[in-house]
Amino acid sequence: MALRWGRVLGAGAAVVAVGVAAAWFLTKPNPMPAETWNGRGEPDLARGEMLFWAGGCTGCHAAGGATGEEVKVMSGGLALTSPFGTFYVPNISPDPQAGIGEWTLAEFGNAMLRGVGREGEHLYPSFPYTSYARMSPEDINDLFGYLKTLPASGNVAPPHELSFPFNMRIALGGWKFLFFDDGPRVEFASADEKLQRGQFLVEGPGHCGECHTPRNALGGLQTAQWLAGGPNPEGEGRIPNITPGSRSVGSWSESDLVSYFQTGFTPDYDSVGGSMVEVQKNLAHLPQADLEAIAAYLKAVPAQE
Repeated sequence: MALRWGRVLGAGAAVVAVGVAAAWFLTKPNPMPAETWNGRGEPDLARGEMLFWAGGCTGCHAAGGATGEEVKVMSGGLALTSPFGTFYVPNISPDPQAGIGEWTLAEFGNAMLRGVGREGEHLYPSFPYTSYARMSPEDINDLFGYLKTLPASGNVAPPHELSFPFNMRIALGGWKFLFFDDGPRVEFASADEKLQRGQFLVEGPGHCGECHTPRNALGGLQTAQWLAGGPNPEGEGRIPNITPGSRSVGSWSESDLVSYFQTGFTPDYDSVGGSMVEVQKNLAHLPQADLEAIAAYLKAVPAQE
């Protein structure tokens, strides 16, 4: 009898061990293959700057209240409050100690496309790699090259303030398994280049869905309600619906949207407010064709009531 129970317990332990190993394999950090970054050549700095503005980097990484050329100092330190705790935005200036001055292209690319940190750790999705994952290695090379031309800052951002279990990075592997998807958010029948460009900008570097799409209790995007708006992730007010089904933005024309991106004024001569202020300032740097592409995409996505 004892021998039989010993065999049962041994088999049970083996099943548990296999399950744990399988769970680790499915949820471990998954960087890009090393050869992805080989031979990328000199970055296109003009294109890198466009991606910098499209990605809204200054909105989070510049010091609060920065104006003019100071908005290009990526010193970090901004506190992002959430139901899970407070996240502090890192320094991504070229400073070799406080920033990313000594990072390699591969390290930067793995953070951007896979949410994997320099030490091989999972990164929290307060950094929107879930959107940046739609960017290409070429995009990453150009953006990284441009960031290295910006002023250095020695500011050291505080560590995140997260309570248990949210301070356990290992759990992020499970979160990624459930919610990290680098595929398109919307499927279009048309192969129109303008629409495809708009989709890249909105779903990729622009990461519009990170705020304008509601989230579930675990912080995953409810993609069936893409861009339908919802509670502000930082706790105050609501983020608006920006699909054609919106009672406000839904009635705007493509030219109204382009004008709003350029000037910050709505068709009713109201002005941009809240966190959208920084977004609009960044968008205003993009060429007219890109703003028109973004507008075309927003008018083509499925309407959400």
